[in-house]
Amino acid sequence: MSQDLAQKIAFITGASSGIGLATARAFAAQGARLLLAARRQDRLESERATLAGAGDVHTLQLDVTDHAAVERAIAALPQQWQAIDILVNNAGLSRGLDKVYEGKRLDWEEMIDTNVKGLLYVTRAVVPGMVSRGRGHIVNLGSTAGRMTYPNGAVYCATKAAERSITEGLREDLLGTPLRVTTIDPGMVETEFSEVRFRGDKARAAKVYENIKPLTPEDVADAIVYAVTRPAHVNISEVLLTPVAQANSLLFHRTTK
Repeated sequence: MSQDLAQKIAFITGASSGIGLATARAFAAQGARLLLAARRQDRLESERATLAGAGDVHTLQLDVTDHAAVERAIAALPQQWQAIDILVNNAGLSRGLDKVYEGKRLDWEEMIDTNVKGLLYVTRAVVPGMVSRGRGHIVNLGSTAGRMTYPNGAVYCATKAAERSITEGLREDLLGTPLRVTTIDPGMVETEFSEVRFRGDKARAAKVYENIKPLTPEDVADAIVYAVTRPAHVNISEVLLTPVAQANSLLFHRTTK
């Protein structure tokens, strides 16, 4: 029997847009209580009206790259929000599209700090409570980029390969507990991802999705909901999803006009 998400506390990072926001909406439709974190708390607050059905919503401004801030935020949660049932480590980004030997140090640091260290900081702050309570599900957002490196994207791909290894290691470390661990690895998804990568260059970002039908954030959220609602004895270890027009990180079929 699938699990009911009603009144379960779901903590989602990077929840102000894209996959994080779509996941919050999908969980809300299932009656979950939403603990939503992002750097842009004003954006989180402005999206409250789109979270129909949620048991409750609590937002917090959080930069996952700041380990002290992560620890403080989790420690300071109101009592009624402390027993987190589901953690969705969604916060992540890419910067630039450069050859390794021409890459920008600040781009590397931002990707590593967010995609790897941020993932670790939030996991370290939240999972011990799950272990002590004897319940919980950790969902990490990976990527096809973590399975196959593509040109000019080596550092981003490396961070997503790290996510894959961390997820596998966490699953091994939690063996013998009731906790479940999942990685969701999407291919091309049309979000603000490319705008962030190109620092607001909308024209360049639009070319990424030109003449192809990518996944939507809702497609990825649907996979996450599927994973977390399986019976308690079932762990969906990984989900790899791509648009039909994508074979892997390197091969795409673009239609011609």
